[in-house]
Amino acid sequence: MTNVYDSQGNASGETTLSEKLFGIEPNTHVMHLHLVRQLANLRAGTASTLTRSEVSGGGRKPWKQKGTGRARVGSTRSPLWKGGGVIFGPQPHSYEKDMPRKMRRLALRSALSAKAEAVMVMDEWKIDKPSTKNLQALLNKMGATGKVLLLISEHDSSLELSASNLPTVKSLLATNLNVKDLLNCDKIVATTAALHKMEEVFAQ
Repeated sequence: MTNVYDSQGNASGETTLSEKLFGIEPNTHVMHLHLVRQLANLRAGTASTLTRSEVSGGGRKPWKQKGTGRARVGSTRSPLWKGGGVIFGPQPHSYEKDMPRKMRRLALRSALSAKAEAVMVMDEWKIDKPSTKNLQALLNKMGATGKVLLLISEHDSSLELSASNLPTVKSLLATNLNVKDLLNCDKIVATTAALHKMEEVFAQ
């Protein structure tokens, strides 16, 4: 059971969370794999250095092969020279990792079950215009302190703009739920519609 709050932040009753989402034994190994995958997929992989074939210049042999008393050199763009190419430097590539759909769903359900005690339910958000001050006051009244994750079923510009100015508050569509945000929050405030959407998408 968890408390249900109205749009004014007052407790209006209780509800039972879905056993399929919040009542399983968390699988920490799958959660870890999902988090590693998520962090890897966030990497841009755009670091790049020039090899000796990509550095400009160096087309002409600087001096003849023999007779000068100096070491033989074929190009001034050699990695041994200043301004030359880079040996084994980073090249653009993808860090993306894949994971079966069933494992991704299991990881999300595990994270939700691990955070079941931190879930608070809102009937619906009624914010007529963006106001960071009013949102913070509402969350404080509900007792949603620390890092707070707001789960909504569809985009709400007033709520999202209000939350964007609070460094410890993040709004997220229920369909974009992920392990990183779940593990990184202290409280989860979800609308009734968002919970229904989560059960519809992730319970299988």
